[in-house]
Amino acid sequence: MNIAVIIAGGSGHRMGQDIPKQFINVYDKPIIVYTLESFQQHPMIDEIEVVCIDGWHDILWAYAKQFNITKLKWIVSGGNSAQESIRNGVDNLKDKCNPDDNIIIHDGIRPLVDTEVLNDVIDKCNQYGNGVTSLPYNEQIFVIDDEISTTKYIPRETLRRVSTPQAYKFDKLVWAYDKAFKEEVGIYGSSYTNTMMVELGEKLYFAKGSDKNIKLTTKDDLEIFKGYLTAEKDKWLK
Repeated sequence: MNIAVIIAGGSGHRMGQDIPKQFINVYDKPIIVYTLESFQQHPMIDEIEVVCIDGWHDILWAYAKQFNITKLKWIVSGGNSAQESIRNGVDNLKDKCNPDDNIIIHDGIRPLVDTEVLNDVIDKCNQYGNGVTSLPYNEQIFVIDDEISTTKYIPRETLRRVSTPQAYKFDKLVWAYDKAFKEEVGIYGSSYTNTMMVELGEKLYFAKGSDKNIKLTTKDDLEIFKGYLTAEKDKWLK
């Protein structure tokens, strides 16, 4: 099976709003619902779990009913960090998943998930045991000497930027999170499943990405998201 684990456990302080950013309404629909609809409508996704901030579980169940998110099966509480939240989601599935099930982890505030991206993430996971959404860097990357200068750059051809969705076999996820939290490896700061896996010695495999797959962190990001929702593609573009 292919099970989506949507991470929506954050409070979103950088958005500067009174409610968690994943519950902000855009055109009369919460951001988290846009995300869930992408997985609900994808034919390869069997079930959905959401790791949700406390106090919003009942509201999310109500939204799922309102917007017909029938694949939503479980809502669990988030932790104090992204890694704690993902671990909570993995732990909840321990008596519900088979070892070779694909677990697709995705940020709840990335609502524009292309079907092709999800297809390739799942395909790569079936082929290699994991698949992580990635894109090349299109800008030059420099290493700072101090706050105002640099003498070194990193060739952009050697870099990929990785985000979510990312997929892993369930038994590997259970092993990784148990080991990481026991040994305190790859669980602090901005660590995520992908960085933790590398710190544990695992090889990651790149899957397709999309520039539309933006993370809604600031008010400016919301305006970009609205633009994508209302944009019409020119028919002459190939």
